[in-house]
Amino acid sequence: MPRYPDHLTGEGPVNPFPGIKVLERRIGREIPHRLGSNEGLDMPHRALREHFGDAVAQHVYCYGDAEALGVRQRLSALQNIPLEHLLVDAGADSLIALALRTTCKAGETVVSTAGTYPTFGYFAQGQGCRLIEPSYHEAPGVLAPNLEALAAAAHQEDARLVYLANPDNPSGHLHSDSAILKLREELPETCWLLLDEAYGDFRDDADSDFASKALPGVIRLRTLSKAHGLAGLRIGYAIAEPTVLAMMMKVRIHYAVSSFTQAAAEVVLDHPEEVRQHIADVKARREQLALHFIGLGADVLPSATNFIGIRLPSVELATAVHQELLAEGVLVARLAHPELANVIRITAVEEALEPGKLAALEKALQPSTR
Repeated sequence: MPRYPDHLTGEGPVNPFPGIKVLERRIGREIPHRLGSNEGLDMPHRALREHFGDAVAQHVYCYGDAEALGVRQRLSALQNIPLEHLLVDAGADSLIALALRTTCKAGETVVSTAGTYPTFGYFAQGQGCRLIEPSYHEAPGVLAPNLEALAAAAHQEDARLVYLANPDNPSGHLHSDSAILKLREELPETCWLLLDEAYGDFRDDADSDFASKALPGVIRLRTLSKAHGLAGLRIGYAIAEPTVLAMMMKVRIHYAVSSFTQAAAEVVLDHPEEVRQHIADVKARREQLALHFIGLGADVLPSATNFIGIRLPSVELATAVHQELLAEGVLVARLAHPELANVIRITAVEEALEPGKLAALEKALQPSTR
């Protein structure tokens, strides 16, 4: 079993402010008079009410439920995940930082693919961890995290944690469930697998039995930013065994997810048909974009996400396209890592399909301009 830092293995630290919602559940009754939590309960909020309305204003007075029970209950019911296997926090980014705080300390080694979602490396290095980055596996039509290289690096460097985005950001590649299980088996017993599934809702098998499992030695992360359209409100969740989540709660910010964010998430989760339709629309746009650029001769990478990646012949061409589009007020992503700097990433929103919107990229793909 992977280990935790020594300072977390005792009884403490203990959250000094679990919040009134948690206290109400502990004592089994409502506490209607909040005279001890020092919130601005008598703030009239006239300007806020005028701007947003009373329905929004009613959620801003009090600290959110530290356990986000309403959101967890809905996720549990929708995805058949046991309630005790769920922890809600302020988006997948916050959960990455939380997982690192739970599992690693300064000076320890972590492993991730060179050029994968850079926030992981940003947080890992900010925590004082040593970052090892094996390269992607590249081949015609393939840009994928190299699972064998990740496992080998974990053994060679005595890594405490391996990070993998699946589906991958920025390549869009999806490893099979069996490949993920094999990776977990091949990692050192004392090494964690941090599995970032922020784009998992766009998998064709997103509702499989495997998707709902808490895996030993694995912390799975998901978000409501993509398929649920709540990026601005910052909310996501982890799936792990209860003992792991209990350890994460020791180092979690008490009220990381606001009352309003939780209320909004509950409304969206109560209307899964809208989410399902959005996912279907995104997949259709993704395929339309991919077919369009394949028809122009582009090297379009297979994607199980809400974006497509286009691998251009050179870094110089990718840079020129990115700058020309930006000058026109169109922002696409050109990957920052030197090993992937020839890849352009385009989100599959309706606007991306507008004729002429990506003309600079289309022109660059013409044989005479390469």
